[in-house]
Amino acid sequence: MKLLIIEDEKITRISLSNTLKSEGFDVYAAENGEEGLAIFRNEMPEIVITDLRLPKLSGMEILETVMTLKPDCKVILITAFATVETAVKALKIGAYDYLTKPFSPEELISILRKITQFQVVLEENIELKKRIDLLENRMIIGNSAGMKKLTDMIRQIAQNDTTVLIEGESGTGKELVARALHQAGPRKNENFVVVSCSSIPETLLESELFGHEKGSFTGALKRHTGYFERANQGTLFLDDIDDIPMIMQVKLLRVIQERELTRVGGTENIGIDVRIIAATKVDLKKKVESKEFREDLYYRLNIIPLKIPPLRERKEDIPVLVEYFFRKYGGEPKLKLVTEEIYARMLNYNWPGNVRELENIVQRIIALSFLGSIDLSMLDFPETRLAFNLSGKTPDSYPPFEEYIQEREKEIIEWALKKSNENISQAAKLLGIPRTTLNSKLEKTRN
Repeated sequence: MKLLIIEDEKITRISLSNTLKSEGFDVYAAENGEEGLAIFRNEMPEIVITDLRLPKLSGMEILETVMTLKPDCKVILITAFATVETAVKALKIGAYDYLTKPFSPEELISILRKITQFQVVLEENIELKKRIDLLENRMIIGNSAGMKKLTDMIRQIAQNDTTVLIEGESGTGKELVARALHQAGPRKNENFVVVSCSSIPETLLESELFGHEKGSFTGALKRHTGYFERANQGTLFLDDIDDIPMIMQVKLLRVIQERELTRVGGTENIGIDVRIIAATKVDLKKKVESKEFREDLYYRLNIIPLKIPPLRERKEDIPVLVEYFFRKYGGEPKLKLVTEEIYARMLNYNWPGNVRELENIVQRIIALSFLGSIDLSMLDFPETRLAFNLSGKTPDSYPPFEEYIQEREKEIIEWALKKSNENISQAAKLLGIPRTTLNSKLEKTRN
C-alpha cells in the first residue's frame, strides 16, 4: 500500500519513513506541500500523512486538494498546535484522523492498521459483489452457431406465456436457459421457482407440488404451500421432468390443463397463474414410445421445444466459457496460467459432463495454481479419456457420427466403472456427471 509523508522536520520525516517501511508500506516522503502534491499526483497513494503547518502550502490546503483528486484517500493530519476548531474543520473536509505531537510510533501504526484492515474488507466486498453479480446475472455464454440459434429463440418466445420444454444433457445449462426466459419475459419481477423432480421422493412429490392441509397425513402439523402456489404470477421450472412417476403425471396434466389445484387433504379448488418451463435430460419422445411417459402430458409440455447443444458439439465456445468461469470464481489474474497445452486437451476432450464439468475443471485450476503454474498431473484431468483410437480402422471406415459417439460413451463408462470398482457413485464423480445421468446411460448401453 502506497503512503506519502509530508513533513518539514527532517528527523521526524526520516524516522517516520523508516518505521513505516519496516511495517511493509511503500513510503514516499516530501519536505513541503508543493513537493508533496507533485508526488501525490504521480503516485496516487492510498494514505497521506501530513503536518498541518508547512512551508508554501498548509496541511489543510493539502487535505482539500487530496480530497478533490482522490476522495477515498485516507489523510492523517499531525500538528504540535492542535485546537478543537482545527480538528473539527479537518474532519469535516474529510480527514481520516488527527494526531497531536509528540505521538508514539505505536499510535500511528495502530491507525494505519485499522486503515489496512478496512481496505482489505472493502476490497473483499467489491470482489464479492462482482461474484454475486455474475451469479445473479448469469448469461448464456457462447458464440457458436448452436448457441446463437438458442439465444435467438429465447428472445422470440420470452414474451409469450407458452409452455416450453428444454432438452439437453446433464450439465448443459437447462436451468440457466429457463432463467433467461423468465428474466426476458413479462413475469420477470415475479417468483422464479425451481422444482427438481428427481430429488423429491415419490411419496412427497404431490405434497411438494400442490401443497397440503393441516392434518392431511401423519406429520402434517400445519398447512403447506406447494411449489405451484409459490410460483403464482411467476414461472415454475420443472427440472428433470422425465423422472416424474406415472401416477403424478396424471395429476400434473390436470393442473396444467385446468389451471387450478387442490391441496392434499383439501377440497378447495385454487386457481393458479404460472408459466411452466420443463426440462429433460433424455429424449422424452422415446420415453413416450416405451410407455414410460404419458403422451398427452408430453404434448402439453412440448408446445415450444428448445434444444441445448452439448459442449462436445460447440467446442469453439470453450475459451470464452473458461474466461467467464475464471471471472466468476475470482481467478481472473490466473487465466494466463491456462497454457496452449491445457486448451488443446480441453478441445480434444469429449466432455460427458458438459459445461458443468468444464466449470469444475476451472475451479480446480484456480485452487491448484498457488505455485504460479499448473501441473497437469495435479489437475487429474481425464487425459486417458481425451481421444479414442479405433484401432485397425482407417478414416474411410469410421461409423456414422451417432454410432461413433455411442461407442466412445460406452468405452468411457466402462473405464470409469473399472476405475471405481463398479461403484456407480464414484464412477459418476470420475466422469463429472450426476449419478442419475450415469444410471440412465447404463440402461441405454446395457439394453
